[in-house]
Amino acid sequence: MKKQYILIAIVTFIVQITQAQFTLDAEFRPRTEYRNGFGSIIPDTAEPGFGISTRARLNAGYTAEMYKVYLSFQDVMVWGENRQILPYDQNSSFAVFQAWAELKLGNAWVTKIGRQVLSYDDQRILGGLDWAQQGRNHDATLIKYAKDGLILDFAFAFNQDYSHPTGFISAGNAYNTSGFFSYKTMQMLHLNKKWENFTGSLLLMNNGFQNTVEGLGDVVNLQTIGSHLNYNKGAFSLAANAYLQTGKAIYGKSYKDVKSAYLLGLDLGYKVTSKVKLAAGIEIISGNNETDTANTGAFFPLYGTNHKFNGLMDYFYVGNHANSIGLFDLHMSAIFTLSETSSLMVKALNFSGNQDLPSGENSLGTEIDLAFKKTFKGYTVAAGYSHMFPSDGMYELKNVTESTAAEMQHWAYVMLVIKPKFLK
Repeated sequence: MKKQYILIAIVTFIVQITQAQFTLDAEFRPRTEYRNGFGSIIPDTAEPGFGISTRARLNAGYTAEMYKVYLSFQDVMVWGENRQILPYDQNSSFAVFQAWAELKLGNAWVTKIGRQVLSYDDQRILGGLDWAQQGRNHDATLIKYAKDGLILDFAFAFNQDYSHPTGFISAGNAYNTSGFFSYKTMQMLHLNKKWENFTGSLLLMNNGFQNTVEGLGDVVNLQTIGSHLNYNKGAFSLAANAYLQTGKAIYGKSYKDVKSAYLLGLDLGYKVTSKVKLAAGIEIISGNNETDTANTGAFFPLYGTNHKFNGLMDYFYVGNHANSIGLFDLHMSAIFTLSETSSLMVKALNFSGNQDLPSGENSLGTEIDLAFKKTFKGYTVAAGYSHMFPSDGMYELKNVTESTAAEMQHWAYVMLVIKPKFLK
């Protein structure tokens, strides 16, 4: 009888598989980095950082007629973080990166519920942050409408601390913001429309913040409103961003009124030949007037893939530069297609503050980025080198004197990416 039950279960599973689609794939991504001024100016008394980290992911998806389910597990391992024969993972980096179900609601309507990546447009405000080994996700409900080139997404979230052994209900409704603009509540509306050569998007987002650790029990709300435009025709391309922020935000131990904060960006691209593409652009991000302690005009790009912008050395808006002097970023780049499987990007960026520092300086420096990518049969190798040439303003901004700073401020990496597909 037991064998019959097993046989029935196997037959049932096979029938379900024939009516649906199951996928199982993975990612193995070790990256070696040399850091000697990555993220901030390194003093000459500090040793350069050198280390290897690995991201390992296992992804499973199941698609049926009326729903989809997706699970993604990951671990981010720093080589050497665990001593030999340690019976547990010392840094507790194992996590459920994604866990969501998507349900069909009717003609052109679906809803997606659970832990998921919210990535839109050029990822300036909302992105997956795939460069970071841990990535970025959101616990949210997403309602989507898509028809005739029009896509309308509405997302909302309510975050809660699981700080009581009997469950979140006994823990109350307080949510302690731990930094990096972690939100208690979120409501987001994204509208995208595509035409033949033009795409336009509108973003409306509200984030509620709370920090009971510092005694800031009230929930305050920050609104981000803006648009992303993209035009492509022939060899020419144009992309533009325009965003405003207003409301309130938490900075340190106080709330601040955010007034007239803005981000403006424009990028032009031209494909000179099939193997050479040139680009130039400008981005202006408003900053804070330090004489006004109750208000701020500083814009923060929140949940975007910030590593993609303002230089690969992450001197701005990657866990830093919040409520600061803003940024004026002027950049030029060239992408060379070396072969069918390899490419090289060369980019130069000049940085200035959108406001002056207390000394009157606003020139921050110049960064040079090189990024190489080569695809082989079944895997990809990426490598890069960046060099920062800081100005006097950068030393002041990062609170390091030029005489005590290391002579070279640079960073390099090599990364291997393998994405095996086990079952499809």
